[in-house]
Amino acid sequence: MNTFETEIVTRRLINAPRELVYEAWTNPNHLKNWWGPKGFTNTFEQFDLKVGGRWRFVMHGPDKGNYQNECEFTEITPPELLAWQRISKPIFQVVAIFEEVGLNKTNLIFKMVFDSPEECNKLKTFVVDKNEENLDKLEDELKKMS
Repeated sequence: MNTFETEIVTRRLINAPRELVYEAWTNPNHLKNWWGPKGFTNTFEQFDLKVGGRWRFVMHGPDKGNYQNECEFTEITPPELLAWQRISKPIFQVVAIFEEVGLNKTNLIFKMVFDSPEECNKLKTFVVDKNEENLDKLEDELKKMS
């Protein structure tokens, strides 16, 4: 099985320094403002940024749905990498890689890694567009931060 069958990868070149992009992902005061697709908001219940630490939050959908999420951080390498394992369903790993490509440019690689092609395919049809919406919101938050 190749990784293409079990991964959803979103890439974006962001016009902001790597440290600032990393901060937007690791500071809950910023992360809560942009995490999730267009129209979603968040209530963070726990954000313990350390390996083995938990991130528990509720995503509030524009359709008034509330979606409980729980994750465990598995790797943290500032300002290069952030990874976690979802504990709530759907189960998958997330790896965010922050590559410095210039003074004020960051290449962001956002990977969702599933245990099987079947699990990946369940989400792939709609997650690709939703991840782009998520990164649009990240760019809006970065403008407010700089």
